[in-house]
Amino acid sequence: MQRIINFVLRYRNAFLYAFFAFISLVMTIRSHSYHQSKFFNSSKWVTGSIYGAGSDVSSYFNLKDENSRLVDENRRLRKLLFNSISDTITASLDSTVMQHEVLSAKLIKNSYISPRNYVTIDKGARDGVHQDMGVITTDGILGIVENVSNKFATVQSVLNTKSNINAKIKGTEYFGSLIWDAKDYTVVQLVDIPRLVPLVVGDTIVTGGMSSIFPENVPVGTIKKYDLNDSKSFYNIDVELFSDMANIKNVYLIENKDKEEIQELEARTIE
Repeated sequence: MQRIINFVLRYRNAFLYAFFAFISLVMTIRSHSYHQSKFFNSSKWVTGSIYGAGSDVSSYFNLKDENSRLVDENRRLRKLLFNSISDTITASLDSTVMQHEVLSAKLIKNSYISPRNYVTIDKGARDGVHQDMGVITTDGILGIVENVSNKFATVQSVLNTKSNINAKIKGTEYFGSLIWDAKDYTVVQLVDIPRLVPLVVGDTIVTGGMSSIFPENVPVGTIKKYDLNDSKSFYNIDVELFSDMANIKNVYLIENKDKEEIQELEARTIE
């Protein structure tokens, strides 16, 4: 207590000056409308700045929740898109008429520079993930689930020399196989497109829907260049991917509920 008293006595002149200055300022503001206006405008600016800064801080810490909400909303919208459901029956998302189910996940490991690239996601068997589910990003395809554990799964990337995905030129029924030559992680190759097909650089390539893994018309990329193969009967087409394979965080897994029935029927047909 004695230290506080000594401190006040030591700086009493400064405190007295500050007190009279405050009194003078209050009297000046109260007696002049111009000064009142300036004071209240300044106080509003200070208060607004403080509240704005507080709002920014609060928004920053809420980004994770907001991102999760947007990911879930995108999942629902993609489910509607893949099932060609009208907006008027959005509430029936869990209907048994749905052919495709959509799950969201996050990448925990990414690979895109080796000949056989795989990515690891944070969802597994306990979340409904199983082998041969198609995986896409917000921009286009990523790959196909290959192995699954209880909590995680590995995905064979489209940037894998073993990858082979059915794809076509958008707006046509000409389809071929999407492969990768391991040269450029931004470009894959579409082969087996007949030479009679009119091509234009910039045309969009989408999934062909001729397999039970990806729905039809999932975006893949655009034609970068093309030429004829050695037999001169088919095109070799370079496709620039929509997905930035070096910068992926959130992905969506697609389950075709009719897949097992289709495969069983095809197996019986072959036999």
